[in-house]
Amino acid sequence: MARYQLDPEIAIFVARMTDAWAAHPPFTSVSLAEARTIAETVRTPWTKGGPVMAKVHEHHVPTASGSLRVRVYDPGVTMPAGVLIYLHGGGWTLFSIDTHDRLMREYAAAGGFIVLGVDYPLSPEARYPVALDQTIDLVDWLRAGGAPAIGADPARIAIGGDSAGANLALSTALQLRDRGLADAFAGLLLNYGAFSPDCSDAAEARYGGAGSVLDRAEVEYYFANYMGADAQLRSDPYCCPLVADCADLPATFLAVAECDVLAEQSHAMALRLADAGNAVELREYAGTTHSFLEAMSVAAIARQAIADGAAWVSARLANR
Repeated sequence: MARYQLDPEIAIFVARMTDAWAAHPPFTSVSLAEARTIAETVRTPWTKGGPVMAKVHEHHVPTASGSLRVRVYDPGVTMPAGVLIYLHGGGWTLFSIDTHDRLMREYAAAGGFIVLGVDYPLSPEARYPVALDQTIDLVDWLRAGGAPAIGADPARIAIGGDSAGANLALSTALQLRDRGLADAFAGLLLNYGAFSPDCSDAAEARYGGAGSVLDRAEVEYYFANYMGADAQLRSDPYCCPLVADCADLPATFLAVAECDVLAEQSHAMALRLADAGNAVELREYAGTTHSFLEAMSVAAIARQAIADGAAWVSARLANR
């Protein structure tokens, strides 16, 4: 099977990222704390530039398992505004609202809504379901009276994220639906989501292996950090939503990186959502890899994907 061909500008992004990672010791030789510091350092250059917000401010939201730091990106919209809760990727193990700062500013500016970045607790220190539970507590806080503190309209909330963050966003919607709150969200924005620890042989052969942005072994490692040793969690729909009952979920937009071991999961998830009667839009971006949205400063296709997602979310919020 032929290997993939990258979009030329995405290839520049991948090459620069590869060089940046190579300047540091491999993760297997350092502590988790050091690995996280390296990851933040490598991603920092990609957060520079981009839109300037009218206001950026942080809050600490009380949850059942501790305080949750959130960051509000206000592009200068009329209050109360629609809001996109955004959950960063990083395999539940790496990254933060700082590594995804520019991406969230880009969404806010392009869509004309508030973005609420969530600095959820990382694994393996805080395994499933801690990050999920805190995200649900955040939504409850917004709906119960917290929304005015960030200038948001509690009736116009969307939720999204990338990779592990997309998993958390979808799982949050599943839990709220099962509590009788199927209408809590105006929409779901799922960017190259990680919905299962299982990657096929075909996906690994085509898009994984040496030189890839993400391979099957890394997917398994990150899920292991999140789930621990409990094999039963593979069939838990709130942990691995690819096995979930998908009835009565919000309208969903899936942004898929063509050259990604997780692309097959987004396609499978979109099919399950559609078969259950939900409104689904999937767009696959040719020649792109996992994490490609962060290449917005060098790649037109990343900027297009952000614009597409922002426009979709804006339309869903406006319809509330």
